[in-house]
Amino acid sequence: MAEIPEIKVTPRVETGTGPNNRLRSKGLVPGIYYNKEGENILVQADLVALNKLYSRVGKSHVFELKIDTDGKSETKHAFIWDLKRHPFKPEITSVDFYGVDMNKPIRVEVPVRVVGKSKGVVLGGVLEVFRDTVEVECLPLSVPEAITVDITEMEIGQNLSVEDAPVPDGIKIVFEDSFSILGIAVPSEEAEGGEAAEAATAE
Repeated sequence: MAEIPEIKVTPRVETGTGPNNRLRSKGLVPGIYYNKEGENILVQADLVALNKLYSRVGKSHVFELKIDTDGKSETKHAFIWDLKRHPFKPEITSVDFYGVDMNKPIRVEVPVRVVGKSKGVVLGGVLEVFRDTVEVECLPLSVPEAITVDITEMEIGQNLSVEDAPVPDGIKIVFEDSFSILGIAVPSEEAEGGEAAEAATAE
């Protein structure tokens, strides 16, 4: 991300259902900033500004959290760690910000983006996506928008394993056991026909 988004928040003192509901009635969202060092700051954010920020960064990209206290501003680099919404209204009801060290790798989930039309699909195969996100490890400002997979050359019956997924320099996909991200399956009619033939042979 070329430009780091930002959001301004202010500290809050009161906690609990009553005070939090009063904040929400004013168009504010109660939140907490915290990090691995145990820093914990109660904050409140403007709902409109928070919605705009979330639409840009989601839960995978860093931004600047500017905490304004009595005219003084302190900037924290952070991610949106958790976000809760109203059960039936399109409103954010609370948010957790997580502080990061810009010089240390972090792990986040990013989407898998599929491009191209595979040779297998052209011949009647079916694209099956087994994982629509993967966990990556990299520096905060290097988090990719997505892991892009070009399936143009994939044939029927071919799968893409996680270890073979293309990633930009400086990005590592994190996994313990190998798994397939996607594959080109045999058309269902052929698969059913093959199963029927096997059953008839067995009889």
